[in-house]
Amino acid sequence: MENQLKTENSNMTTITEFVLLGFSDIPNSQWILFGIFLVIYLTILMCNSIIILITRIEPVLQTPMYFFLNNFSFLEICYVTATVPRMLMDLLTQKGNISLVACAAQMFFVLTFGGSECLFLTAMAYDRFVAICNPLHYPLVMNHKICVQLAIASWVSGVPAIIGQTCQIFSLPFCGSNTINHFFCDIPPIIKLACGDTFLNEIAVYLAAVVFIMVTFILIIVSYGKIIANILKISASGRAKAFSTCSSHLMVVVLFYGTATINYLQLKPHQSARIGKVISLFYTVLTPTLNPIIYTLRNKDIMMALRKLLSKLLR
Repeated sequence: MENQLKTENSNMTTITEFVLLGFSDIPNSQWILFGIFLVIYLTILMCNSIIILITRIEPVLQTPMYFFLNNFSFLEICYVTATVPRMLMDLLTQKGNISLVACAAQMFFVLTFGGSECLFLTAMAYDRFVAICNPLHYPLVMNHKICVQLAIASWVSGVPAIIGQTCQIFSLPFCGSNTINHFFCDIPPIIKLACGDTFLNEIAVYLAAVVFIMVTFILIIVSYGKIIANILKISASGRAKAFSTCSSHLMVVVLFYGTATINYLQLKPHQSARIGKVISLFYTVLTPTLNPIIYTLRNKDIMMALRKLLSKLLR
């Protein structure tokens, strides 16, 4: 019995790094996946950078809605940069070794930017609610100071809780296998590697998911419930314009919240590693790829600003 305890203790202390398996279960497709994800990453960087540029230089787009979209586009760049470059490096080198500190840092940034995305989507829904349901007071309610305060709150308010969450998870004893069957350091696969009772950690994850995902989602749904009720009262032409400004945001909300909810409100043992990776790809890679396309193609103001920018560059 004593020898067994010594062996377990030695296993706990010898784990100084994890190994991200990534997509090693499909070894013949590593270069294809590298090419696909590289193109996707560059597309996300380019599209979101263009949105940031045109919302800054175009006078027509100097409104609260585009102020939040500017921040949201920069957030998307940060969010994918927390996972995709590391994944590309692992696909290129065929190695997934990552130190505990680097793994903890990656988890912290993914959770921070993910939490900020929930809060920004909520702030954007509130902006649309005030604009459509209370248009006369919109300039007063959504003044520049309020917009800046909402943006700062969205960026930083979740940081203390996420620091605590990350420290709590990485203070767990890890023994036995150090391989993470994932392409980044996410909560569900890391908790699976922990020894002993992880019940309190799982409860903490559920509580954080309820606050950041479910509460913000309910606030968005309530906002859009009131928006839709108000839209139905106005004329057909006004109704079409109001729906067009809200539909893009709603599509992004459904894509992001749908996949994030499945991942963080269903930890273990119900979810297989392969399904977990596919779901994570949706909200960490696919959704940020679709977001700028949704916001540009369905937004006449941005399309006009983009045409003006292209015409200036092509002169």
